[in-house]
Amino acid sequence: MLTRSVMRQCQPCTACCDGWVQITVKGCEAYPGHPCPHSTGEGCDDYENRPVDPCRKFECAWVKSGSFLPDDFRPDECGALVLDSILSWQGLDVDLAVPVGREIPPKTLQWLMQHAEQKMRPLIYQVQDPDVSVLEKNPLTLAYGPPAFQEWVLEQEQQGNKLW
Repeated sequence: MLTRSVMRQCQPCTACCDGWVQITVKGCEAYPGHPCPHSTGEGCDDYENRPVDPCRKFECAWVKSGSFLPDDFRPDECGALVLDSILSWQGLDVDLAVPVGREIPPKTLQWLMQHAEQKMRPLIYQVQDPDVSVLEKNPLTLAYGPPAFQEWVLEQEQQGNKLW
């Protein structure tokens, strides 16, 4: 894999602030269909005063130095926001992909699944219920990887355990 020499910049993507990942900023929740109240859709209206957690600490996998994601996988372009190594399962790093919209586009999801197989990195991903017109705060969580991993994720969900 080639290492990028140029750092990727978040802007103009604001998928994390637009509520595709659940965050709480200065006491205000952001989640699908409910962006951070400081998001303008082009950036933050209080960028200089943004809190360390989650704003300054947050890095999607696309913007990280040495990212495994292709250049065209900026979240607002590929339809998925990827967080790498959100947890470890049986010694394997697990990645998370959340849709930037109702669902992760098939081409993007296929690439992520192939990467998961090739690199032995189980994948957790979310989709909105296609039968519900309103975006859900807690979309359906699915797992891709060994059957034991899929069962483990299902058990965690059924027990109400947060995975990330």
